Amino acid sequence: MPFDIALVRVDNRLVHGQILEAWIPYIEASCIIIADDNLAGDFFRETVIRMALPRDIDLFIHSIEDFAKTYRYQRDKGEKAIVLFCNIHDALRSYNLGFHFDSLNIGNVHSENCAVCCSPSVFLSDEDIQHLSSMTKDLGVRIDIRRVPKERSGDIREILKIRSS
Repeated sequence: MPFDIALVRVDNRLVHGQILEAWIPYIEASCIIIADDNLAGDFFRETVIRMALPRDIDLFIHSIEDFAKTYRYQRDKGEKAIVLFCNIHDALRSYNLGFHFDSLNIGNVHSENCAVCCSPSVFLSDEDIQHLSSMTKDLGVRIDIRRVPKERSGDIREILKIRSS
C-alpha cells in the first residue's frame, strides 16, 4: 500500500507523547513506520509501542535495509504516515539505500559526545553534524529542528555555519 509520507523524523524516543498528542493530529496520520535495526524483531519492545498507540493507528517496524527496499518517499498518495528513525545516522543510511526524502524533522537527539546544543532536546555530536551537513549540502534535504508542530523551527544552516567557522 502506498503511503503519503507526511513527516520523516529523527527522535531517539521513537513513539511518545509528542508524536501521539501533537504530530499525529496535526498531520492527520493514520500510520507510523519505524525504521530501526535494534527494534526490528524485538517482540517485547514492539508490543510496548503497540500498547501505547491508539487502535486506529497502524504500526510497521522494519530494519533500515528492509525499510529502504519496501518504501518510497512520496507525497499526496495514500494514507498519511509518519516515518521515525532513532538517530541521524539511520536516516542518512536509509536515504543512501534509496528512501530519498526531501525534508527531515529533528525532534529529539541526545548524543553522549555533544558538540552542539541546537535546542533543549537536540544535542548533536560531530558525526551528527557531518551527516546533517551532507544531507543539506550534498543531497538537498531541508532540516527542521522542532519538537512539536507549533514550535518555531530551528535553522540548521546557521548551526552548520557557526560550527564550520
